[in-house]
Amino acid sequence: MSVLIAQVPTVWDVATNLATYREVLAEARPGDVVLFPEGMLSGYAEDLSPLDTIDPVEIRAAVHQAADLAREKQVHVFCGSVLPEEQGWSNAALHLCPDGPPHVYRKINLAMNERGRMTPGDRLETTTVHGVTAAIQLCREIRFPEQWQHLAAAGARFLVYLTNAANPREPDGVWRSHLVSRAAENQRFVLSANIPDPAQHCPSMIVSPRGEVLAELPMGEKGLLRLTFDPAESGDWYLSQRRRDVISLTYHG
Repeated sequence: MSVLIAQVPTVWDVATNLATYREVLAEARPGDVVLFPEGMLSGYAEDLSPLDTIDPVEIRAAVHQAADLAREKQVHVFCGSVLPEEQGWSNAALHLCPDGPPHVYRKINLAMNERGRMTPGDRLETTTVHGVTAAIQLCREIRFPEQWQHLAAAGARFLVYLTNAANPREPDGVWRSHLVSRAAENQRFVLSANIPDPAQHCPSMIVSPRGEVLAELPMGEKGLLRLTFDPAESGDWYLSQRRRDVISLTYHG
């Protein structure tokens, strides 16, 4: 499976973001799996006050345009966007398929700045890429390993992680270590896409089921990363050894 990760900026301007999206897809090949950061279509930042003026119609139109481009290029796209809901907004990740309707994952574990402003999701679901089961997590959810384990146990052979992590208050290397742990403890490939920013503290990279960093973009710099990986290398050896007689986690769908 060929993956193209885009470490590109997101701004509170839909037209600018769509131009960046088109620029990246111009480099994609049919069949690619293309990753963009959290908030790619709508924009995103720690300051969420632009949600007060952003146009829901423009966001819906941007999603349709992005989906059309994915079909035109015959690629699988994972990208973030805030989405209008019946009441307010959600922070979502979209899987735009070349041959089917979009799959939408709504972030269930909201960041502190999102609480009270966004509606959390309530489901951890998988999606399918070239016949292979995959799943998505967003930004702060890197701190909740039980969510990742649940998705791995649900059949995901690789995990897509989209973030907008540029926080000078975070210690260097912590979120990179989290990504390595999420891959190794679940024996799954982890594909990560973040924005380039001077305060970027989480890399855009690909980690193997053994916890090996296969490829990584320099932090703070705009760039594209291409790599081919085999989802069949994912395994269940560790997951199968869980002591459920001692610890049992119950998830409600």
